[in-house]
Amino acid sequence: MRKFHGIKKKKEKKNQINKTMVKDFKAIKVIKGEKTLEIHNPTHYPLVGSGSQGAVFQLSEDKCVKIYANPEQATMEAEALKAGQLLSFFPRLYDYGENFVVMEYFNAPTLKEYLKNSTHIPESIVKRLLAILKELKKAKFTMVDAPLRHIFVLENEELKVIDHVNAFKRNHPIPLKLLRDLNIILLKDSFLSQVKKLEPTMFREWGKFLNIKKVDYQNLAVSSGGSGEAVKVDHANAHLLIGKGHQGAVFRVSENRCVKIYGKTNHAKQEQEVLLSAKKLSFIPKVFETGDNFVVMEFLAGPDLNSFLKKQANLSEDVTKQLLEILTQMKKFGFKQIDAPLRHIIVTKNGFKLVDHVYSFIRNQERPLELFKDLHIRGFLETFLEQVKVLDIKTYKEWTKSPITHDEEGMMLK
Repeated sequence: MRKFHGIKKKKEKKNQINKTMVKDFKAIKVIKGEKTLEIHNPTHYPLVGSGSQGAVFQLSEDKCVKIYANPEQATMEAEALKAGQLLSFFPRLYDYGENFVVMEYFNAPTLKEYLKNSTHIPESIVKRLLAILKELKKAKFTMVDAPLRHIFVLENEELKVIDHVNAFKRNHPIPLKLLRDLNIILLKDSFLSQVKKLEPTMFREWGKFLNIKKVDYQNLAVSSGGSGEAVKVDHANAHLLIGKGHQGAVFRVSENRCVKIYGKTNHAKQEQEVLLSAKKLSFIPKVFETGDNFVVMEFLAGPDLNSFLKKQANLSEDVTKQLLEILTQMKKFGFKQIDAPLRHIIVTKNGFKLVDHVYSFIRNQERPLELFKDLHIRGFLETFLEQVKVLDIKTYKEWTKSPITHDEEGMMLK
């Protein structure tokens, strides 16, 4: 009986310690600063790492907690970790909440540290990396990639991969970050030569993508699709295509660049005027080169806002603030078409970016009717307008001075 009582007391003490630990780390505050994260840690848990999304604190010998500045990113990483629990290279997930994830802690060197000063990359490491990439693809993750600093090397060269916030958000069909990091430490050629030997099919797939930048994009064939139809693209270049619409088609030409080819030269001229004259506005993509029928601009890594909101139960005030900022900047700068359709907004790590500006200086439109329609379809229009009313009453009154109505198909009526 005493023995049982002793065990009971030990369990109670252990539960009490666990409750204290949870209370402690929840007191940690991580806020997105102007350039870096602002961290307030009143606990005894040491900071062991931080990045663009959050900060990591060690809770015990084998556990750590990542506190996020943005609760949405905490949800994204928790979902990815749950999906990868059966994969041997994923950290074990212990707990998660509104702004945190408790996971396995690795007291081991990163692959970047492990390969420091190496003149070649061991075949055993290459095989493990290829196995990880194949498993990620098989498990339907869209981010089939990982930088060296996110890969830990445990005993017997077992690899573990952390930071899965963008696992279902960014589309990396080949390991661009891994190859970039290997190139920096002069091991890319050593790695690729072994990939060619071990996985020739994978090597050929990568080669097609890596050679995109060698494509003469000025001669990519795009023709007008006619009234109300998307442009037509030469099938020979279909593997480079990442999107197309009524005015043009977009092809990825390198890791961080894409080119938009227009079916009509006047559409190219119209969009170029907007992108170049308004380049100081926060939501305008960076332009690298222009021609009679094309614009080379930054490739925006991230989902469009429509896809992003499909996974959200509520419309956050941060989304409304960014949309409102875009629309008010457009008006101040002199845009004639004041609108921001959800499919044209890309959610990037540097905030929202708005694409497709062919008619921004041409069409007169004072209210963002297409945005209203999109938010209505998602069920967020009422929340959006209520938040705008609090944030900017003048704009709210301008938008609602005429009724915002819609037909049965969700189309907004002026």
